[in-house]
Amino acid sequence: MEFGLFIQTFVPNSMRETDPNAEHTALLADLELVEAADRAGFKYVWVTEHHFLDEYSHLSANDVVLGYLAHATERIHLGSGIFNPLPQVNHPAKVAERVAMLDHLSNGRFEFGTGRGAGSHEILGFLHREGITDTTATREIWEDVIGEFVKMWTLDVYPGYEGKYWSLPPRKILPKPYTKPHPPMWYAAGNTASYTMAARRGLGVLGFSIGDLAQLETVIHAYKDEIPNAEPVGAFVNDNIMVTSTAFVAEDEQAARRSVLDSQMTYLQSNVFRYHDTFPHPPEVPAWPDLLPDVTPESLDFMIEGGLIVGDPDQALEQCRRWEAAGADQLVFGVGMTPKEETLETIRLMGEHVIPKIDTDPVHRTTRLREAAIS
Repeated sequence: MEFGLFIQTFVPNSMRETDPNAEHTALLADLELVEAADRAGFKYVWVTEHHFLDEYSHLSANDVVLGYLAHATERIHLGSGIFNPLPQVNHPAKVAERVAMLDHLSNGRFEFGTGRGAGSHEILGFLHREGITDTTATREIWEDVIGEFVKMWTLDVYPGYEGKYWSLPPRKILPKPYTKPHPPMWYAAGNTASYTMAARRGLGVLGFSIGDLAQLETVIHAYKDEIPNAEPVGAFVNDNIMVTSTAFVAEDEQAARRSVLDSQMTYLQSNVFRYHDTFPHPPEVPAWPDLLPDVTPESLDFMIEGGLIVGDPDQALEQCRRWEAAGADQLVFGVGMTPKEETLETIRLMGEHVIPKIDTDPVHRTTRLREAAIS
């Protein structure tokens, strides 16, 4: 199992009340954490693309951030988590160009994650002119786009496209990717049917909605059982499931537990359900602006049982091995809920004591899959 971070530039109102430059502070902190993760041996960072989602995520221009990180890091793979390829948000040809350019700037370290956006507030803002009021329509739009990227990257002249939602006459799409035939392709899936669909198309899954081990159990078989039958939309199958959790690791277990209790984790989780109305809404989660209750020592034990990483390095290692045993290919940690210094300590300890004992392959899994397919 490999490891990564994902950044989204969480800027809660409480931060703005004490820092007039809160957006700037949060963004620069995210960048510093990624650079530390690169040095510590994390293999991936996923950089979100969100629009209009106050507090929850102020990271909208992720192609700009990824360009910076291409220069600021050396080994970590840089993933779009996601680039939204709906033509109403980003024209597909421009997405193909950005992917190829970032692949060059990162010297072949780019990972192309796509998806359909984070709920109606975000998605319908771009679809308003078309009169679309139902987010389910975005699946058809995404399907109208996704199969065209490999042609844009691999053909000297893209033959053009006339579809229901977008069109392009024959053109040379430039530059071509540095990585041949193209960077790995991923899809942000939110339910079991989406995992099966991604497997059929040979796409890795960005499991941003997988927050505990029980949720992984419900979808992993749907994906892994279908992936052998894949008819990939790209040039190779990216057999990969990424899942997300959060890590609070300190030299002392009690310090790690205090970090969780003092964090803004449940406020961020409340914001998830504030905006992600395409996710299933558990009955125990209150409707915004009501909030999930703060973490208590008792609820923390329950969360650790579910897959939260909390404790000293030995405990973190044992907890990460549970995700590995459950079948996760990549375990990714969200950041921004605790002071930067505490997260830097988590990154350092994971890099020194946990990652080397689980991820023993110096080569990225996506690289091995691509090279095996083209050899």
